[in-house]
Amino acid sequence: MEFEKLEDFYQVYDSHRVYVKAEVRKKHIRNFDQQFWLPAQVNINHSVIELGTGTGLFLAYLEAKGLKNFKGIDGDAHALGYMPPSIAEKVTICDVWDALKNPSEQFDRIVMFDFFEHFSYFEGQRLLSELREHLAEGGKIIIRIPNASSPFSWQYQFGDLTHKSVYAPSGIVHLALAAGYVVERHLPVRRGNRFKQFMENIAFGIMNRVFTEPPPFWSANMIVVMSLSKEK
Repeated sequence: MEFEKLEDFYQVYDSHRVYVKAEVRKKHIRNFDQQFWLPAQVNINHSVIELGTGTGLFLAYLEAKGLKNFKGIDGDAHALGYMPPSIAEKVTICDVWDALKNPSEQFDRIVMFDFFEHFSYFEGQRLLSELREHLAEGGKIIIRIPNASSPFSWQYQFGDLTHKSVYAPSGIVHLALAAGYVVERHLPVRRGNRFKQFMENIAFGIMNRVFTEPPPFWSANMIVVMSLSKEK
C-alpha cells in the first residue's frame, strides 16, 4: 500500500474504525432528539437521507421514531453487517458523488453526522451546492462536526487522519454562504449523564468568567442547521 494523500488512509480504515451494532437505547433517542428532531423541526411525515451512515444507529433511531421514508448512503460495505436487516435494506453502498447524480430525489432533511469534516473546504462547498438539487422546498441540512473553537474538540478532529477540514462556528457560516445557504442554528453537542452535564455547566461558567476570549460554546462537537438562502 502507498500513502501519498489523505484518501489513501481509507485503505486501513476498517481496521482503525470501531464498529458498534445499531441498537437504539433510550439515551440514543434522547441524544438524537436534542441533536436532530427538535432543532430541525422534524415530523414523522418528513423524508430523510443520511450521508455517511456508519453502522446505521441514526437510521435505527428514525425507525424507532416512526419515520417510514428514510434512506442512507455509505461507502463502507463492512458496516452493513452491524445493521438490522430493516435498516441495511435502506442503505446504499456507493461513493457520495455517484449518489448525487440523480437529481430527481429530494428530501425534507439531509443529515451528515461526523461526515462533513472528511471533505476539504472546496469539496464541502461543492457537496453543499450539489445537495441543493436534493433538498425539498422548506428543507434543512443538519450537520454534526467537531467544534474547532473548543480545545475539547481536538480528540475528535485529530483522531482520524481522513479529516480534511476544521470548522469553528463562524467558519461553517462562511462556507454555507459560499454554497447558497444560511445557518439557522448552532448547537452544542452535550454528552454524559445529567450530573456530568451539570458539573460541566459550572466549569464552563467559571471558564467564561476567567478567560478574556472564551469560545461561543465549549462542547467538543456542534450541530449546525442550515437552509437555502432566499437570495440564491
